[in-house]
Amino acid sequence: MSVVSDLYRNSPNAGMVEFQEKLRLQQENSMHTELEKLLTTAKPSEAEISRKDFEGFKKLFHRFLQEKGPSVDWAKIQRPPEDSIQPYEKIKLKGLPADVASSLNKLAVVKLNGGLGTSMGCKGPKSLISVRNENTFLDLTVQQIEHLNKSYNADVPLVLMNSFNTDEDTKKILQKYTHHRVKIHTFNQSRYPRINKESLLPVATNMGLTGENEEAWYPPGHGDIYTSFYNSGLLDKLITEGKEYIFVSNIDNLGATVDLHILNHLMNQPSDKRCEFVMEVTDKTRADVKGGTLTQYDGKLRLLEIAQVPKAQVDEFKSVTKFKIFNTNNLWISLPAIKRLHEKNGMDMEIILNPKTLDGGLNVIQLETAVGAAMKSFDNVLGINVPRSRFLPVKTTSDLLLVMSNLYSMNAGSLTMSPKREFPTTPHVKLGSSFTKVRDFLKRFESIPDMLELDHLTVSGDVTFGKQVTLKGTVIIIANHGDRIDIPAGAMLENKIVSGNLRILDH
Repeated sequence: MSVVSDLYRNSPNAGMVEFQEKLRLQQENSMHTELEKLLTTAKPSEAEISRKDFEGFKKLFHRFLQEKGPSVDWAKIQRPPEDSIQPYEKIKLKGLPADVASSLNKLAVVKLNGGLGTSMGCKGPKSLISVRNENTFLDLTVQQIEHLNKSYNADVPLVLMNSFNTDEDTKKILQKYTHHRVKIHTFNQSRYPRINKESLLPVATNMGLTGENEEAWYPPGHGDIYTSFYNSGLLDKLITEGKEYIFVSNIDNLGATVDLHILNHLMNQPSDKRCEFVMEVTDKTRADVKGGTLTQYDGKLRLLEIAQVPKAQVDEFKSVTKFKIFNTNNLWISLPAIKRLHEKNGMDMEIILNPKTLDGGLNVIQLETAVGAAMKSFDNVLGINVPRSRFLPVKTTSDLLLVMSNLYSMNAGSLTMSPKREFPTTPHVKLGSSFTKVRDFLKRFESIPDMLELDHLTVSGDVTFGKQVTLKGTVIIIANHGDRIDIPAGAMLENKIVSGNLRILDH
């Protein structure tokens, strides 16, 4: 039986409790010993950073050993009070001040840039994948902020939180932006050791990132932003420069642009009631049932993630009627508040236990945290229910097809839904495994179809699209195993099912 299951077994008597406490202490001491051994193999230039990383890891590991069962009591979960989540329209009604620049000069934009493009078949940072007219996620972000700085004669810097996976490649590419009107800073999130699920010890044999240690390390989720931002010295630097807020979002969310109305709302609160943490939420659809939601818990507004929900309540959590909104991970956070909470050790974030299986079959666990989970530690917390257009993530090639299409027009790095589309919602697109990798996806489209009147598209099997294809209504194209379907150039498919033998049927 693994140490993990030993730790989580119910304790029938005081003797067992004492035994488990000894076991936990022994486990913690063994982990500390192994971490010290690893540190002796670090390069002198990296030793101090690695030691700081390990201090954060030790705290997380200690809490992991202490925790028993789910981190929430389902009976205590309540709906958030009405005024704790404001509709965006209400905030927008206030209008904008004459001097927008003074607010912008107190803002920095932080993009979470730790992810690789592996799920889309790409090597290197995901932010370097081309998503629109040869522009990458990073290109679009720089264009957006440069446009703000030029339009309002402001100085909004861009901050990239990289991981050890993305830092080197990102820094190389940043040279191309030297003449853009955007100051760009980077810092690295921590590097933590993956833990063997059976022994609860690190799988790494040294601090290297190659060879047998290639899979031994991981970046510990975006909840690490607070510690790594502080440790980098960049937090203090920005505060010294007069920055008061950061706007944090995932770099692959193309809807996460700086919103001047939300910024104005933050800046115009009375100083004693100023929001320290704002989470943008949006209405849930059936596609968003796994997204984290806001609840009232122990008198505080709190993010509830699916990983924290007891199994018996998962269906209730996914309900669109009970939990109507979900977290977009667009967050506005006070810099002085981050500094205060970090220095008081006041950040309280639930641990996310992420099990993985390495290429060789070894079962490991990663201890992670989510940036939004810290909201309960801040004062004057607010949710803002924003339009769906502020949540436009590109996680798959199905998402990529949408943002490359004529559904969107691009202006200064920002994508907006075409006014020619009659419905404000995006079509539901599901591309099969032949389209998973970006390289294969691009080969299958001679040009991106006209999708202005599309509601639903499902494509499965070996399918290619000629130039200037138009898709309307519901279109389902299924090539059976061994068959190939080529949609001819100029074809117009409206409410059609195209099956494996190339028959086209009315849907």
